[in-house]
Amino acid sequence: MKNICTAAAILIVGGLVQAIAEEAPSADAIAKINTLLAEMSCEIDEDNIELEDGAYDLDDVICVDGQYDIKLDAEFNVTGKRKE
Repeated sequence: MKNICTAAAILIVGGLVQAIAEEAPSADAIAKINTLLAEMSCEIDEDNIELEDGAYDLDDVICVDGQYDIKLDAEFNVTGKRKE
């Protein structure tokens, strides 16, 4: 029984650490990201924007030439772009 409780506690703490590491981006950040993507002829579902360690991870960005995963730094500069 003790092992089950310990395992459950580890899973709960692990989930909390994950939730803290992935914060929700602010409304201002989302607006800046949408403006940047519009300039690139792209768009994203806002649910696919994650803030991780001060940088932004954009999943399933739809552009005129295909779908991408894009990474942005804290100043909204593109640091990575991978076509899916």
